Amino acid sequence: MSRAFSDITFTPSVKATQEQYGTREGNRNFELADDPRNELTEAEIQFIQARDSFYQATVAENGWPYVQHRGGPIGFLKVLDARTIGFADFRGNRQYLSVGNINADDRISMILMDYPRRRRLKLWGRARIVHESEQPEIIAALEDPTYRARVERAIVITIEAFDWNCPQHITPRFSEDEIRAYVEPIIAENENLKAQLQMLLKNQT
Repeated sequence: MSRAFSDITFTPSVKATQEQYGTREGNRNFELADDPRNELTEAEIQFIQARDSFYQATVAENGWPYVQHRGGPIGFLKVLDARTIGFADFRGNRQYLSVGNINADDRISMILMDYPRRRRLKLWGRARIVHESEQPEIIAALEDPTYRARVERAIVITIEAFDWNCPQHITPRFSEDEIRAYVEPIIAENENLKAQLQMLLKNQT
């Protein structure tokens, strides 16, 4: 069985372009791989659960793609099973571009970034909108009671394919919490050394 992501993305025009630039034979190996890679393993699950944001792309009825950044507390994008992920859809600017696109075309593509470690996971799937009046148990499973944001609906995604990208051209970036985790031990060590120095000077006087 071929890898799921090549089945989705290696369209005739993509294959022709690979041929044009001399990479067709190398890319053909993806299509011949035994593992379809459309079920999340523990590595993908841990990566997904550690994210506090991602980028998603949907397609409008006029054919235009729409890319949106989604953010929340760490773990707001949840893994429901090996083929299903989802998140509580918090109230935003109320334009509903992504929701409207999904209502017309359920295809979705996502990029999840780990900037400090220069890792990137791409996901392809089919999304559906879930309202609390229809499936309250889904909303309950996806909402975070500690995060003060209004949940309007949930978006549940069935994974069709995923692929890890190489770290090339990913610039490391760090959140305030990540910087604090690096800096606090240094500050504590510095304070300890200052206290020792002061004690030493005091004993010498």
